[in-house]
This record gives sequence, structure tokens and C-alpha cells, in this order.
Amino acid sequence: MHDAIRISADINGTAYLLDVEPTAGLLEVLRDQVGLTGAKSCCTEGECGACTVHLDGVPVMSCLVLAPEIDGHAVTTVEGLSGAGLSDLQEEFLNQGAVQCGFCIPGQVMAADALLATNPDPSQQEIRNAMSGNLCRCGGYQRIAAAVRATAARRRSL
Repeated sequence: MHDAIRISADINGTAYLLDVEPTAGLLEVLRDQVGLTGAKSCCTEGECGACTVHLDGVPVMSCLVLAPEIDGHAVTTVEGLSGAGLSDLQEEFLNQGAVQCGFCIPGQVMAADALLATNPDPSQQEIRNAMSGNLCRCGGYQRIAAAVRATAARRRSL
């Protein structure tokens, strides 16, 4: 890395100092340097949502974000949603049978988490709209939406 630049970022609550190439993507840094493989590399064009992470609480497709852009910011990956064990949302994905092949699930979970953070009681159409950037090749959309609804209901009952 002769042209590497040093960046600092909070990733899943841990401070990192990383040397990255100016053209390195966030997805490759998360997977190759930090060792977080939850975000999946699929289309690398921002079309499928498999690489969705949160950047300062906002869902982004990490394949479209250059690593230097996270300097001074907070990134949350699917691994960072809960301290130990599964989050309630991840549990509902399992409970509702929304996990089939599992490839798209990290991105689906991150998109759903962002929706529920801003809308604790989304309608079916709001769920569809929020999840529209995440493709599921197994076609499990109804079960994914059911998991989002079940998580919303579970959180409202607390």
C-alpha cells in the first residue's frame, strides 16, 4: 500500500485506525481488513442490497462507498446489531422462516433495522418501500416482511 491513507472509524462500537487505498471500497475493507464478512459481495453495483450497512445510522450499500469516506464516522454491520446472541429482529427472521439461502439476509436485516429505527409501526407498503433495494433470489419477500412486522409488534409490546 504505497498510496495508503490512514482513516479512523467506529465500526460496531470499536475504534479502528485503518490504512486504506484511496480507491478501496468500504465493503472490501470491512471484509478483508476488519474481518467482518456479514455484508456480502454480490453485484458490486448497488443494485442488490446484499452489502447494506449503516453509516452514521443510515443504510448504505457498502460496495458504493469508498473507504476514505468513513473517516470520522460510525459504521454498523449486521455483526454489530447485538452485543451477544441475536437481536430481536434477527430472531424474528428465524422465527418467520425468512432465512432461506441466507445470502441476502444480512442486507435485508440492516434495511429492516433502519426502517424500524425511524418507523416503529410500518405498514405493509412502508415495509415494501424500505426493503425495495434488497433483492432476494429465493423469493422470500413475504416471510421477510412478516419478520419485520413481528419485530415491530414485539417492540411495541415491551
